[in-house]
Amino acid sequence: MKKKLSLLQKIEQAGLCGRGGSAYPTAKKWQLTKEFLKKANKGFIVVNAAEGEPGVKKDAYLLEKQTAEVINGVDLAFKFLGQNKIAKVYIYLSADYYQKYHLKLKKVLAAKQYAALNKKVIFFIKPHRLSYICGEETALLNIIEGKRIEPRPRPPFPGEKGLWKKPTLVNNVETFYSVSLIDKNDYNHERLYTLTGALKYRQVFSLPAEYSVEEILRATNNYPDFPFFVMTGGGVCGEILNENQLNAPVEGSGLLMVFDKEKTDLNKLLDYWLKFYEKESCGACTACREGTYRLRELFENKQVKAAMFQDLLDNLEDSSLCSLGSSLPQTVKSFFDNVYKK
Repeated sequence: MKKKLSLLQKIEQAGLCGRGGSAYPTAKKWQLTKEFLKKANKGFIVVNAAEGEPGVKKDAYLLEKQTAEVINGVDLAFKFLGQNKIAKVYIYLSADYYQKYHLKLKKVLAAKQYAALNKKVIFFIKPHRLSYICGEETALLNIIEGKRIEPRPRPPFPGEKGLWKKPTLVNNVETFYSVSLIDKNDYNHERLYTLTGALKYRQVFSLPAEYSVEEILRATNNYPDFPFFVMTGGGVCGEILNENQLNAPVEGSGLLMVFDKEKTDLNKLLDYWLKFYEKESCGACTACREGTYRLRELFENKQVKAAMFQDLLDNLEDSSLCSLGSSLPQTVKSFFDNVYKK
């Protein structure tokens, strides 16, 4: 008789990685958090449902269409970590998402099977003034604690010292949804992709996680009949690929944005990215605060010297405190290498 697998073994066997962008192995994250909880008097769970990456809509899709599966995934984490150990479960939503989905979430939570979980759930609404950086998990923890909005140095990671220096599990909506499917043996190694841009069908699709850009475009009847390039991962944080590089996978937050090459002003697009990163930098680290400003200044003054630009991008990549600063180089470098210079 085949031995029944534990939830953690199922998650590990499925190869599930976090769907928020970092792609950290979910089983390892849960196991480490549980180990640290053994030495602590309490801990927390945070459901990151704010979806701050521009253009990405997969969490909204799940909150609308798969509310019960999402909550079931949260409950599985709650039980795995120990109901008596978890002091609070924060569901972190943007004001817009709270208005649209909190009644659906509360309705599911009201079910008898989630009684213990429901007593510990707190809906935390992301203030309107807050920025892109709030999607970074340690910056998110600072917001809940009422501290300055900036990422924390790591290590220690949230699983060891998160909210109020207690072990904290932070996962996004799609990760909890996937865990629910895994537990029911319904997981088919798919992930959600948000397709947007110059496409016929701009929506969320569930497709195999290993699909390439070309396979995704063809499977959704979205392959363009005009010269194009794509951005994968996120709306500002991702990799830029040309038509000859479509065998690459879509990683990060699962966004695939298509640009019509003949209708896109490349200078305006680059200007938008540079201004976005400068505006959204929290200012906590010099590399990002000064680097994003200097890149934008050089571009606006038409002083784009390859060596200087490269030095600034390398410094951002190597020295930034969080993924906002370290992800800009990938976007800009791939844009120059694959599209801008072509």
